[in-house]
Amino acid sequence: MSVATYAAAQLLRAIPRVRLSRAVGRLCEAPLPATVSRAVTGIYSRVYDVDLGEVAPRTLPYDSFDEFFTRPLKDGARDISEDAVVSPADGLLASTGGVDASGRIFVKGRPYDTSELVGDPRDAAGFAGGSYAVVYLSPRDYHRVHSPVSGKMDFVRGIPGDLYPVNAIGERHIPRLFVRNNRVAMFLQTPGLGRVAVVMVGAVIVGRISVRAIPEPAVPEGDHTIDPPLELQRGDEIGVFHLGSTAVLLVEPGIQLARSVGPVRYGESLLKAA
Repeated sequence: MSVATYAAAQLLRAIPRVRLSRAVGRLCEAPLPATVSRAVTGIYSRVYDVDLGEVAPRTLPYDSFDEFFTRPLKDGARDISEDAVVSPADGLLASTGGVDASGRIFVKGRPYDTSELVGDPRDAAGFAGGSYAVVYLSPRDYHRVHSPVSGKMDFVRGIPGDLYPVNAIGERHIPRLFVRNNRVAMFLQTPGLGRVAVVMVGAVIVGRISVRAIPEPAVPEGDHTIDPPLELQRGDEIGVFHLGSTAVLLVEPGIQLARSVGPVRYGESLLKAA
């Protein structure tokens, strides 16, 4: 490990990550004058090579940086595969594999217990022997999350935690990274695939996570039954990262992985029925 990497890891442990993230979140949601908005979004787009050609058209500048960061895409920007399970987000498909019999997944060689990931062993039990996928969203990516399946969202859990960065340094130096960070677990019931979970994992500088099923600026901590359940088609929007981070998908046994790691867009095939 290089001296620079070690120093970065120690700095991550020392900084007030949650307070910093909340402060940055408030700053990003602050109103911007039109000239400042154009300058900030233009510089950001050039630095991170944001594809503005796929963004929903608008004539006015963005009111805040958060409004730009959570920008919707124009209609038809993504084709939605007819396969059983599609990617819930744009980004890097960083890890895929099976959930072992004890309910663990291995991401970059590190074990994670799905009961910790979703916040309750009863909700994780059905995923043993199933499959998982991890999609990392970079600063250039579209940051809305979409349903990987057609079904009914009937339950959402807000799980409090820290806000370590979900990047190479965080993955290498922060044990149990995904289950230590603040996250939101959404559960969908499908007619032919059983239970599916999408976990939105927060990270440092992530202001908040909002979801369609709960009409609040951020998902409150705790369990939330969605009654009546939210009817969803494959590819429908389900949540938004207000800055950052990572989406983890869990499915029950009987579904086969359809692609290897690499760049992915929401709506592209991830898993097929066995």
